[in-house]
Amino acid sequence: MHAFDVLGDPVRRRILDLLAEGERPAGAVVDVVAAEFGITQPAVSRHLRILREQGFAAVRAEGARRIYSLERAGVESAAAELDRYRRFWSNRLDALHTEVARGRRARRKDA
Repeated sequence: MHAFDVLGDPVRRRILDLLAEGERPAGAVVDVVAAEFGITQPAVSRHLRILREQGFAAVRAEGARRIYSLERAGVESAAAELDRYRRFWSNRLDALHTEVARGRRARRKDA
């Protein structure tokens, strides 16, 4: 699965938002996501499994609880994907900055 496919789902993005705040027990993730999206515990568990399998989340056992955390590898993978396109944005943003500066200079001359 492609990093954008993982991040393209609003439920998975919300789970990642929660994990970005710090480790959370699976039950706490389920409580928040199920309430916000109106989905079942098994559905949330599937999203957690996808995040784990794709390297975006890690899980560890703490007694009977499963504690989830954000995994650096998945986030770095997504960032690397975006970096491939960033040069296009940077060039266009640089061009926009140049045009804005030209407009300011033109207005000062006219004033």
